[in-house]
Amino acid sequence: MQPPGPKARVVAGVDGSPTSYAALRWAARYAEMVGGFVEAVCAWDTPSAIGWTGPAIDPEFDLEQAQERFAEEMRAVFPDERPAGMREILVEGDPSDVLIAASEGAEILVVGRRGRGGFARAILGSVSLRCAQHAACPVVVVREDQGPPR
Repeated sequence: MQPPGPKARVVAGVDGSPTSYAALRWAARYAEMVGGFVEAVCAWDTPSAIGWTGPAIDPEFDLEQAQERFAEEMRAVFPDERPAGMREILVEGDPSDVLIAASEGAEILVVGRRGRGGFARAILGSVSLRCAQHAACPVVVVREDQGPPR
């Protein structure tokens, strides 16, 4: 008898948008179906690190705000109980770069169709499009009203 292999790692991008919430729920259902686990990945950026003209903001304060916002987002998606084995990862950096890096070794990357900064007319947001083009694994782009995987 062979020992069981490693569990499937399902990466989901979370940015506080309704489509990212739908993507995280989709990822949780998929992980349950394949006997894997979800890594909920949230990228944050320090406004003061953007450039010379950015406001002088304490990076520690930014990190605390990002942690609080991420915790609130996770409670919004899973108010009762988070899926077993779920990992929550908060990373400073560009969302596209963070998710593409997280896709290394993953079974699948799940992102929302449009995030917080999406243009209303855009079919895909810039992050989801860039992930679809450059991720190291298959990418699922979830719309807000998309049902569960079959």
